Amino acid sequence: MCTASARPGRNLLHVPDVGAERVFIIITTFDRASYLQQLLHSIALLDPRPDGVVVVDNASTDETPEILAAAELPFPLVVERLPQNIGGSGGFAAGMVRALAEGARWLWLMDDDVVALPDALASFQPWMRRYSCIHGRRYDAAGEPFFWQHLLNDTLGVHLPVRGDVFVDSPVFHTNVGCFEGMLVSADVVREIGLPDARFFLNGDDTTYGWLISQRYPVAYVDSFVLRKTRAQRQIDLGVRHLNDSSDLSRFCGMRNRGHLAHYLQLHDRFSRVGFGLGTALSAGKEIVRLIAVERSLSGLGALWRGWRAARIILHDPTWRPEPPLTESSGAAGASR
Repeated sequence: MCTASARPGRNLLHVPDVGAERVFIIITTFDRASYLQQLLHSIALLDPRPDGVVVVDNASTDETPEILAAAELPFPLVVERLPQNIGGSGGFAAGMVRALAEGARWLWLMDDDVVALPDALASFQPWMRRYSCIHGRRYDAAGEPFFWQHLLNDTLGVHLPVRGDVFVDSPVFHTNVGCFEGMLVSADVVREIGLPDARFFLNGDDTTYGWLISQRYPVAYVDSFVLRKTRAQRQIDLGVRHLNDSSDLSRFCGMRNRGHLAHYLQLHDRFSRVGFGLGTALSAGKEIVRLIAVERSLSGLGALWRGWRAARIILHDPTWRPEPPLTESSGAAGASR
């Protein structure tokens, strides 16, 4: 990851070589064979086509290996089966290393519980001439627009939703966070910023990665639908925020990873101890509301408490270091951390 505390050239427009797009799709999957099969089928129908697909199998125990072995795509399929589950962040890091080795110029990251819309890459192409980190819109499992329009508040260390229609005056919204459920990023930016921090495992890894990119280049959210979620989730609309159901693992990681986020904010001189403490309280409060309003249970409080304690240990760890810059020799090591 970028280790500089200053922000030289922040938000400079980065224009990749659009004459050689070479888009590779990177999918991280774990024990969701049926969802993965739907996703692979949708990718086969993309027009224009990607140049290849890298699927990172996080040591799945279901039929995922058989699904991948039987897959027939009109472009190369590369399978990286890991010996153990290293989470979404580790899986995407491993997939990005492999895609770069395959000559990718663009990396389109996505979870396994979505399908790609047939004209997705065509929708991206006009924006690839202006931006090097792009997010398209998504539908939820019911076919309704999925809510995702956030900005990270540096003082609180919390991504806050932007109310209203962010596309009412422009087809592009500049954000400062990322989402691995659809992020399209140029290979040049990945080499400069580095790989996602595998220590996050899940929850907050993409937010932080997008924030790190935004310290140097614009991160665009564009008014073009490119994905549809296939996994239905319980959710509520609170007016100022949408909340989906979650899991104890996600709750634990979300709280724990605030320790890692705090260190990255410190590296960029954006850390406020008081503000970040308030942000941690707000994060815990949001999860409690999620438990009560969405999941109608308080059984996840223990995971929140354990995550908070783990975050404090990380925050006060004098040996903590950011993920190293991406190099030929360190890429694979960073991905398997």
